[in-house]
Amino acid sequence: MSGTLVAAPRAVFSVLDGACRDRTVADDVVAGRFAITGVTLPLGTPPDWPRDPYPADKEWRIEWVKFYYGLDLAHAYAATRAPRYAAAWAGLVTSYVAQVPAAADDTEVMARRIQNWIYAWNRFQIEGGHAGLSDADAAAVAEYLWAEVQHVRAHLTAERNHRTLELYALLVAALAFPQFDDGHTLRDFAFHELHENLLADLRPDGVQREGSTHYHCIVLRSFLGALCLAEREGVTLPPAYRERVTAAAEFALHCHRPDGAIPACADSDSESYRDVLALAATLLGRPDFAWGASVGAAGTPPARRFASFPDGGYFVQRSGWGQTRPCADELFLIFDCGPLGDGGHGHYDALAVEIAAGGRPLLVDPGRYTYAEGEPNWRRWFKGTAAHNTVLVDGQDQTPYRRRKPKGPVAHATLLARATAPVLDVLAGTVTSPCYDAVHTRAVLFVAGEYWIVVDDLVAATLHDYEVRWHLAPEAGARVTLPALGPQRVESDGVTLTFASSGTLRVEDGWYAPRYGVKTPAPVVVQGVRASTTRIVTVIDPATAAGPRRHVDVRMMTGGPGAAVTHIDLHHHGAAAGTVDTVAWAIDPQPIGVGPFSGTARAVWTRVDGAGHLVAAAAADVREGRFAVPGAESTSLHGGAGVWLTWTAGQAAPTVARTEP
Repeated sequence: MSGTLVAAPRAVFSVLDGACRDRTVADDVVAGRFAITGVTLPLGTPPDWPRDPYPADKEWRIEWVKFYYGLDLAHAYAATRAPRYAAAWAGLVTSYVAQVPAAADDTEVMARRIQNWIYAWNRFQIEGGHAGLSDADAAAVAEYLWAEVQHVRAHLTAERNHRTLELYALLVAALAFPQFDDGHTLRDFAFHELHENLLADLRPDGVQREGSTHYHCIVLRSFLGALCLAEREGVTLPPAYRERVTAAAEFALHCHRPDGAIPACADSDSESYRDVLALAATLLGRPDFAWGASVGAAGTPPARRFASFPDGGYFVQRSGWGQTRPCADELFLIFDCGPLGDGGHGHYDALAVEIAAGGRPLLVDPGRYTYAEGEPNWRRWFKGTAAHNTVLVDGQDQTPYRRRKPKGPVAHATLLARATAPVLDVLAGTVTSPCYDAVHTRAVLFVAGEYWIVVDDLVAATLHDYEVRWHLAPEAGARVTLPALGPQRVESDGVTLTFASSGTLRVEDGWYAPRYGVKTPAPVVVQGVRASTTRIVTVIDPATAAGPRRHVDVRMMTGGPGAAVTHIDLHHHGAAAGTVDTVAWAIDPQPIGVGPFSGTARAVWTRVDGAGHLVAAAAADVREGRFAVPGAESTSLHGGAGVWLTWTAGQAAPTVARTEP
């Protein structure tokens, strides 16, 4: 280290500017209480850093020594000017320096501590007008911090999210202490390597290669922070940097549910990264990102409702962006049909979905809960196939379980088709497993922006026990009912599941982990079938705020597993009494004749009212056909991939357009 020590770091833009501002956290820390990963320990002030009793899960100590709570202390001081907050910060940092040798932790832990010490130090100065540390303590802390910077630089993780976080911390440190960074060597190295890691770790569609919505948003925050710092420092990044960051922000936008939180896909918590979207909106000049960040309060609605991220394997269906109802109340589904995430963060959840409507999640991915194995092994439960909204075969995981990165063959998921019209979207994918011979194909049909039909085809040469599993949100637990008569149906708070196929139906206990270390009981609806080849059909109908609950019965279905075209008739009761929807679809475009449409397409939907009158129709991926309604103009179509049509009562002719790839 060279140069003259100063009492405090230079001000640096913080990607956590809006975060870590919790007075309760600050007050607990002042009292020597630390709430980490769902466990609160009274460790006193200052703590005995090397020897205090920690929980068995090492993540507790890892999070503790990252010092996020230092930012809460700085905010509390700025808001109150109470000396106890500054004293607590100084005592914690200086005692850590005195008790723990530099470079004693893993590099990714050190990186977060480097970043957070600088951010908290800046917050004390900028918002609180307080140096935070005496000059002597500041010199000791700065020297310790720079020793950790040098160690991280020399021992960078080879790839993925830890490397991103480490490089970003090096960049922050280089800009905060320019007197130690001769000739901007560290700064320029960090910018260069962040660009390389961005291109290596974010797939061409923008999805981070570990497949976790949580880690995707975390690394995106760092990449956006680097973009902001480059602009402020007058450093020009390659055009490819901005392009890939924009693609990553697109995925972050579309994977956020309408309520503003992310689904907990793979190793994830279900939390909000709207601050990341807001930063992306500002840096990238995207008013649609601002719309997502504000849940429709600012910016402009995004153009796409049906978003595809084929490299990462995520596909989104959404009823809208708040144009006709509150943005938070829109319907939302995310479909996981892609590669198992790199490293150990991928879950065995191929063809799983998460669904939200009415301002809350309805069918949930239970999350990650823990990285630790024990008895019982919660790591295995939350990572396993049974913990996801997909089909379980013979009680086995799709990929042989390992706590970390898999060894040997893994399940392989492939998208077979997507057909889209404004009121009809069909996704179809398949998964094969090294653990059994059964092949699982799932079609997800989003009909009229109102409900979903999920069709699971299982094909094998031998008998298997198949279970389609639906994990309800915890709030549904007290209201799950199974009608004694009529179709197999589960009615819960917010959603009704109707099963068109025969089989055993039960509700069992499950779990939901909204954040690491915290789990809540949640019901799981299971329909089981013993067969070699079978089809399981589930209609997922969110309850609406207006009118009585709608029931959907499947009265007729033609075309079993392997059939070219499948037809389903759904009869609505309650709020839509007498209405009949007919849906026909095929994996590849096939001749389909439904109502006024005849021709070759991937999917067709019609709705007839109680008097037998056609009220709406749509066709997706129309290759050629004819649309004829009595009293309206007959239309011949010479289409192609992506061509769709829609019609509603009163139109003289259908609307025909093309969905671009």
